[in-house]
Amino acid sequence: MTQEKMQGRPSVAIVDNNTLAMLGLKQLLLNVMPIMTIDVYGTFDELQANRPDHYFHYFVAMDIVMGHQDFFCARQHKTIVLTNMPASTIKLQTSSFHTLCVNQPEDLLVRQLLHLQHHGHGGGRNLPPMPHALQQKVLSDRETEVLVLVVQGYINKEIAERLNIALSTVVTHRKNIMDKLGLKSVSALTIYAVMHSLVDINKI
Repeated sequence: MTQEKMQGRPSVAIVDNNTLAMLGLKQLLLNVMPIMTIDVYGTFDELQANRPDHYFHYFVAMDIVMGHQDFFCARQHKTIVLTNMPASTIKLQTSSFHTLCVNQPEDLLVRQLLHLQHHGHGGGRNLPPMPHALQQKVLSDRETEVLVLVVQGYINKEIAERLNIALSTVVTHRKNIMDKLGLKSVSALTIYAVMHSLVDINKI
């Protein structure tokens, strides 16, 4: 048993036979829900062999859900179906589940994950508190202002004009933000900003 599980962190299971897709989703989920531990399984039998009912959520490939409907229908509120198509085209049998379309650009996938998280756990609802290290203030007030504008889609020139600072200062702030947070993409910055309540998810 890992140290994190010993500390009682809630767990999520990803069940999909596409290893690369699972690993990519796992990393995104760890960014969106950093207090979670995430286990990956290639088959339903592997999930069944590992105390499946202790998981907070299952992210499961559609074919696996369809092949084991009795299990997942009984746990519908905990199940997110992974699909390659928009929710509007999903088969009737899975229409009552939350879905996540994995065949879309990263920024859209991140936003959909954040909306799912907000729907089920907004404000930390139904989850233990974030570890103190993740709650600490890392950025200065000005860096926070720049971060918020970045995730809202403003370019450097627009940020400089809105904050009445030099363009070179904006560039420096963006570099410092990424260095301090250890994040290298706008998608990762978006996750950080939403999860720390720096920006409303409906405004990105």
